[in-house]
Amino acid sequence: MRKMRRQSPKAMAAANGPVESTDTNDDVSERIRATLAAAIGEGALKPGTKILEEAIAEHFGVSRTVVRGALGVLESDLLLERKRNRGTFVAEPSVEQARSLFEARRKIEGLLLELVIARVTPEQLDALQKLTDEEEHIHHHGDEKSKTVLSGKFHIVLAEIAGNPVLIEVLAKIVARLSLVMSLYEEDRKDDCGADHHRMIVAALKEKNLAKAQQLMDHHLADIEGRVRLTEGQGDRHTFLAVLENFS
Repeated sequence: MRKMRRQSPKAMAAANGPVESTDTNDDVSERIRATLAAAIGEGALKPGTKILEEAIAEHFGVSRTVVRGALGVLESDLLLERKRNRGTFVAEPSVEQARSLFEARRKIEGLLLELVIARVTPEQLDALQKLTDEEEHIHHHGDEKSKTVLSGKFHIVLAEIAGNPVLIEVLAKIVARLSLVMSLYEEDRKDDCGADHHRMIVAALKEKNLAKAQQLMDHHLADIEGRVRLTEGQGDRHTFLAVLENFS
């Protein structure tokens, strides 16, 4: 009996016609994830918004399987939630989840400042100072989206200076989820972007005064938390008001 020659996976793929490259799919999946995460973080996709898989697949020119891979990552990060027989939606954090996120952020940012004090260079302090100057300019001349993005950048840069990749990843996920909390529960909307608070934190870092920097950071985060009304039903109210704004 003639022995059958085993074909390689590449040869089998060629015989069966063209297939999508796994590497390409992974790249596109990451682009989809990053696009949706940015839209959620900047408030373009509000809590409760339904994610349209078919529209995403058409826009990026991929199968819905690739789209679902990206959505799965966002679900694991708790930015999206799948509802049985209804589809996938932008997550709506509960009041209890919101309180836990605020608490966790305070603890992590305080710890990051300890690492920053120990590791920051004069050049990095100058860069932070320039960032607060840019915030001041945006505060007077920029739009609300620019203020939000730049304010968040200050905290990410601080985390990067701390030099702990795990803490950076954890903080980034918490901040992303808190953007949903602010969309749902924010009541006292202010037009400042925290530039004054950030400037004072940088000054304390230059003085190598950890206790003062932590106190200022805690005050800054408490100010942000004070803008939300964490009561049951407040999220439903904001969602309903958003619908009225879109359709009236």
